[in-house]
Amino acid sequence: SSGINAEYGGTCTRYARNVWSLGILNHTAIAVPNLEKSVSFYKDVLQAKVSDPEDLPEHGVTVVFVNLPNTKIELLYPLGENSPIAGFLEKNKNGGIHHICIEVDDIDAAVKSVKEKGIRTLSAETKIGAHDKPVMFLHPKDCGGVLMELEQK
Repeated sequence: SSGINAEYGGTCTRYARNVWSLGILNHTAIAVPNLEKSVSFYKDVLQAKVSDPEDLPEHGVTVVFVNLPNTKIELLYPLGENSPIAGFLEKNKNGGIHHICIEVDDIDAAVKSVKEKGIRTLSAETKIGAHDKPVMFLHPKDCGGVLMELEQK
């Protein structure tokens, strides 16, 4: 058995049929300290198609999507006193990459599978994300230092 199989759930993992699979990179999320300035950069300087801002109080963010031919960039701006983005921006005054989002074809099976392999999630259950689809965030300490969002395709 290889070291990877032993580390992530035993020797039979390699031969087990997956009940879910990864899809495309849905978006890269960037926390921004000034939403208007960031929107202007993508829209006016880079000439990208940019969505209208959308407040997501349950996530503590205002989001704007920059639409690219093969993926999206999600601009995240703090909304409310308990916004996780406010804490990120306290540590990263100029903003920066916050997380990446990858689509999965079966979010429930994916979450069950990663939890069984010892990957921590940031909530007990999936939540509805910015695209009105279930999402789950995986702990960056278990994902090579990257906050990972899984989103139902």
